[in-house]
Formats: sequence, structure tokens, C-alpha cells
Amino acid sequence: MGKFRLPMGSPFQLLLLACSFALAGYAGVRLLADDWFEVALWFVGAAVVHDLVLLPLYAAADRALVRTVASAGHGTVASAGHRVGAPPAPARQRGRAAYVRVPAALSGLLLVVWFPLISGRVADRYESATALSASGFLARWLLITALLFGGSALLLVVRLRRATKERPPVA
Repeated sequence: MGKFRLPMGSPFQLLLLACSFALAGYAGVRLLADDWFEVALWFVGAAVVHDLVLLPLYAAADRALVRTVASAGHGTVASAGHRVGAPPAPARQRGRAAYVRVPAALSGLLLVVWFPLISGRVADRYESATALSASGFLARWLLITALLFGGSALLLVVRLRRATKERPPVA
């Protein structure tokens, strides 16, 4: 019989985890020192809005994306090794949906983080605090979003071409 070992990870991982908990505790104490009720209310409100509004919205969007990718796979032209009208494998459907999920998630994260500047709501405060113009954030976010989706589409095309070249010819 082997020696019993707890699944805790390496000592370095445990040290990093302890340090991150200490930093989070310090930040929590500093954050809650002044106006703890409004901070707690903000966290509860954010959790409720996320769970009751945002989660159903992006779950429905993801389900629609997977259905669209699945229906797009039902072609009438026979490709190498597939029957006419045969749906692609479920793993292939999920894999193709990831080429939309990843850039959408990254773009959404950038939108959430930079929304006050993208929307222009805090442009005056930003300009007075930094002496920089806040006018280009929307254009930059749109450009980054276009680059993310374009890069993802290019990567999908390259991988699909590589996969069709590696398939054996149909006899």
C-alpha cells in the first residue's frame, strides 16, 4: 500500500494561496473600514443582478449560439467522410462555438471593466484627473472587439483547412 497523501498541492502553491488570502483579507478590512453597509449592499446587488438577470441572458445567448452552430453543420453538400445532411460530431460543434465564446467573453470583460469610459459617463472626471482625453475609448474597444473576432475567425479557418488537408481521400 502506498503512503496516504492529502490532495493539497505543493508547498509553494499553499504559500501562494495563504498570501492571496492574507491580501484579500487586508483589502477587505480596508474596504469595509469606512462605509461597510454600502459596500455590502453593492456586493449583494451585484450578485442578485448577475444571478437573476445576466446569467439567464448569457446562458440563452450561448444556447442560441450552439443551436446555430449545430444547424449550420447540417449541409447538403457532402464533405470528405460525411453523409449528406449529417450533423457534425457534438465535440466539433462545441469546439466551433468556442471560436465565438472566447472573443465574446473577452470583449464583454473589457466592456464591463471600461464601461464608464466607453460610455463617456465619467469623461470629465477622467480628463480632470489625468489630463488625457477620454474620447477614444469607444473606438478602441470596438477595434479590439473586431480584432478578437477577426483573429478567432482566422484561427478557425486555418484549423479547418488543416483538418481537411489531413483527412484521407474518400474512396
